Amino acid sequence: MGTELLSVGLDVGTTTTQLIFSSLTVANQASRFSAPIFAITDRTVLYRSPVYFTPLKGFDLVDGDALRCLVEAEYKKAGIAKEDVDTGAIIITGETSRKENAREVLQALSGFAGDFVAATAGPDLESVLAAKGAGAVEFSKSQNQPILHMDIGGGTTNLTLIRDGKILRTGCFNVGGRLLRHENGRITYVSPVLQAVTALSVGDTVSQSQLKELGVLLSSVLEMAAGLTPSTALTHAFLTQEASSPWVAPEEKVILSFSGGVAACIREETDLFAFGDIGPVLGQAIKKSLLCKGTYLLGEDAIRATVIGAGSHSAQLSGSTVFAEGVSLPLKNMPAIMADGASAALDGEEGILVLPELPHPDYAALCALAESLAALELPRYLICTGQDIAKALGQKLRLLMPHTPCLCIDGIYLTENSYLDIGAPVGTAFPVVIKTLVFGS
Repeated sequence: MGTELLSVGLDVGTTTTQLIFSSLTVANQASRFSAPIFAITDRTVLYRSPVYFTPLKGFDLVDGDALRCLVEAEYKKAGIAKEDVDTGAIIITGETSRKENAREVLQALSGFAGDFVAATAGPDLESVLAAKGAGAVEFSKSQNQPILHMDIGGGTTNLTLIRDGKILRTGCFNVGGRLLRHENGRITYVSPVLQAVTALSVGDTVSQSQLKELGVLLSSVLEMAAGLTPSTALTHAFLTQEASSPWVAPEEKVILSFSGGVAACIREETDLFAFGDIGPVLGQAIKKSLLCKGTYLLGEDAIRATVIGAGSHSAQLSGSTVFAEGVSLPLKNMPAIMADGASAALDGEEGILVLPELPHPDYAALCALAESLAALELPRYLICTGQDIAKALGQKLRLLMPHTPCLCIDGIYLTENSYLDIGAPVGTAFPVVIKTLVFGS
């Protein structure tokens, strides 16, 4: 028997908004004679909302009030109360994450996600969730095949390179179906990222041939990103600035995998003017490009990949031999503070202190580490490490600082610009969501 957690996933994208509820089963996978090892052993989607157009005020602002009403209605349809939710993620993706009120929208919606939820934006995490939600990570693991997954939305394309079920790197390009919009043959919106590559502007009449030309240009950017054609200045022009590191195309032959709203337009031809954007021409250009010349994967529920990832794959568990005394849970939006900048915890905002690996994690090294941490004299200790030393480190630190609250978890790997939510323990492990709060201009 396992413990059931109710998880919510909400994806507010450039074009669409959708929500899912999932049940996550947490079980002890260790034998009776071993230390417990808790893991998420099963994920079941309980409810899928319809796919809505993201409510906007004009072209620039998310309509927070309308979005809140939409989400509230979906909770009622699913028969789920806010307080029933244990974990999950609210994702603001693509161009929507750059809107002026993105942060306010996250704050307004966070109340619909229970006491423990991640309010998340940022292309690195979007890429990971989309690849997991689309099944590309599992396919790579089961088939022992390298996969390059492309989640093509309204404003951006998130890339994930996967080998043997492990994510090697992520990237993001300003390639999407809503970068240009039109109505009755006239252009109503042109994204700033297109202004250097097209003379089309708001008010112009646009023809099918002009739309197709733009679709071919954008698909060529993805060909370069996949390493199918040599990189040019276009690669750098369309690379997003929010990603944590520059994208490096795969050197090996990979299977391409697609998800996102544009992916549906790869599967079947659609009237080029059907959605008032360039999604159909981009999808068909991709289908005719080098991206689809070899074997490629295209799931049946491609448009829901990110929200499935957010609802079913955003949570993970810490190690089971951990230490916690005097710290109230849940903890929300705690920034990761790298150990070499630990002094920031003394004179700035509190965060999770991320420890580097000990080259020789023996008792002497652990004692020395605990003594150096005690010397910081923090009001409370929130510590994360990838090595299996949390319980022993917490116990030693407790002896040195007997009246100071302390939480030590392990089995979690964090990088700079990461934020953490930590929930109440399930068995002896802690449910954790790692996220990146990134907002562009």
